[in-house]
Amino acid sequence: MSDQASSRTLQGVTLEAILTQLVADYGWEKMGAMIDIKCFTSDPSIKSSLTFLRKTAWARTRVEELYLKG
Repeated sequence: MSDQASSRTLQGVTLEAILTQLVADYGWEKMGAMIDIKCFTSDPSIKSSLTFLRKTAWARTRVEELYLKG
C-alpha cells in the first residue's frame, strides 16, 4: 500500500472520492481523532461531511493532506 499511497495526487479526484477512501482506510472514529471536526465525530456521514468540507477551507485542506499522506 505504501507505493500506492505515495503516488496519490489530488488531480482528477473528487472530494467525495477522497472522503470515501479515507473512511475505508481509517473509519470515522479514527478520522475524528486525527481531524477534530464535528461532522466526523457526531453522527458522521459522507453527505454531512461533504457539505461541511465544501464550505470550510481549512478542514478541506486537512482532509486533502491526510489523503495525500495515505
